[in-house]
Amino acid sequence: MNKMINPNELLASVSLIPESAPFNEEQRSWLNGFFAGMTGIEEIARSQSGSTATTESGSIEADGVSQTEKKEDFPWHDDSLGIDERMELAQGKPHARKLMAAMAQLDCGSCGYLCQTYSEAIASGEESNLTLCTPGGKETAKMVKKLVKLEKESGNGLDSPNASATATQSTDSTESVGYSRKNPFTAKLIQSRKLTGEGSAKDVRHVEIDLTGSDLTYDVGDSLGLYPTNCTDLVDEILEHCDCDSPQTRTTVSEVLLTRDLAATTDELCDLYAAGLTDDVDRQRLNALVKDDDQLDELDVLDFLQIFSNFRPPAMELAQSLPELSPRLYSIASSLKAHPDQVHLTVGKVTYLKEERLRKGVASTLLAERVQEGSSLRVFVQKSHGFTVPADDNASMIMVGPGTGIAPFMAFLQERSSRKSPGKNWLFFGDQKSSTDYLYHDQLGDYQRQGILHRVDTAFSRDQDQKIYVQDRMRENASELFQWLESGASFFVCGDASRMAKDVDKALHEIVKEQGNLSTEKATAYIKALKASGRYSRDVY
Repeated sequence: MNKMINPNELLASVSLIPESAPFNEEQRSWLNGFFAGMTGIEEIARSQSGSTATTESGSIEADGVSQTEKKEDFPWHDDSLGIDERMELAQGKPHARKLMAAMAQLDCGSCGYLCQTYSEAIASGEESNLTLCTPGGKETAKMVKKLVKLEKESGNGLDSPNASATATQSTDSTESVGYSRKNPFTAKLIQSRKLTGEGSAKDVRHVEIDLTGSDLTYDVGDSLGLYPTNCTDLVDEILEHCDCDSPQTRTTVSEVLLTRDLAATTDELCDLYAAGLTDDVDRQRLNALVKDDDQLDELDVLDFLQIFSNFRPPAMELAQSLPELSPRLYSIASSLKAHPDQVHLTVGKVTYLKEERLRKGVASTLLAERVQEGSSLRVFVQKSHGFTVPADDNASMIMVGPGTGIAPFMAFLQERSSRKSPGKNWLFFGDQKSSTDYLYHDQLGDYQRQGILHRVDTAFSRDQDQKIYVQDRMRENASELFQWLESGASFFVCGDASRMAKDVDKALHEIVKEQGNLSTEKATAYIKALKASGRYSRDVY
């Protein structure tokens, strides 16, 4: 007769969390169970024990205990995976799940949803904007468009009759009570002060906004949503290519275009031109563009209108073919404890030349150039998902925030200062030149003198012949960084998702592996345990 194996005993005998990981026995036990469930050890245990039965309700009975069915598994919901890996994991899954795999997997809320609910909203037809996943960038937008196109061609219906309701419910749950994404507050600009020095290649602003009368509250780590308006010069250039039958029409359409997305060519715009073009050469060129998503994605609205300048569409029809501008999210750089009724941001002005035309980031140039003190701004608070200071004021923090990624860590330091938190704080900051790009240098110096900021390691890439970045400073201080982790420190990263955050994550894995004398597998488990316990958190874009 086979010996009955208690699944709990099997789980206890299999340790997925390295002994060196900085967790107590209760935390280690919980995390082992968490990862065991992910890897299927529980099912193996039940199978070996012979004590598993499925009830009529679909729940599982093991050792006489009824357990709820496991939640749906999303193996692609891992921001460390590339999009090709994620799509492979979603092969054979319903349309909404494939769409979810195309997202950046950050649950950052920048789209107004979570990765799952944004995907469900697209699949149900509730959400028509396919480019809201800003962290995923062009590769996500391209994949989402491809999936939607394939689904339409297949003639399939909705994945689930409840998908729309689920998406709506989740979206509403992420919004603030009162003023929200759907009902933004009209705030006033206090100031937009330049942080970068004379001679810098960048224009980074410290922005202060008055929230008086809004009752809006936020926690450090949250983001501020801002509804921008377009540059009037760009709107005027677009109207030069349209048919405005009267000055009143031009004025009306101009107001509409200020709030429309002018950065991308839509299918509706292509349809408008397909119906209006009369020149055969133009029609052939449009057909070729429509079939080439890569080329079409490189064109903004003005680019498109300049290519087909022989046709002047009715101005209002053109405006109606374009979606509303989506809000831009910025990491909050202040604590309400330090600045009641205010919210601060750190914003890098975006401008670049393309095809001999100056392109402007719509929100960043608004804050840097087009609004004056006292001007109105429509804003709302976007709650974070676990990206905030440790609940334990005694816990230490390691913060990696190069460039404008320093924003939430200014808020973290203000919060800890206001709370008189005794926990140690270590900042890694980097930019191009120390003489012109050391953001918040004076304030950070004050925090060091006050004993709030215990250590700062900087990496200014252009101060020497060989470029140095924050991940290089991490490796240089690998032993101490690992000791902080072993002592219970939380690790935070804010900034560029596609390059910096990946490089920092790679460096962190290397440090844990080398300093902990662990195998690659155990180092990976160590990092996953940090994430699962909320001690490794990222705010990336």
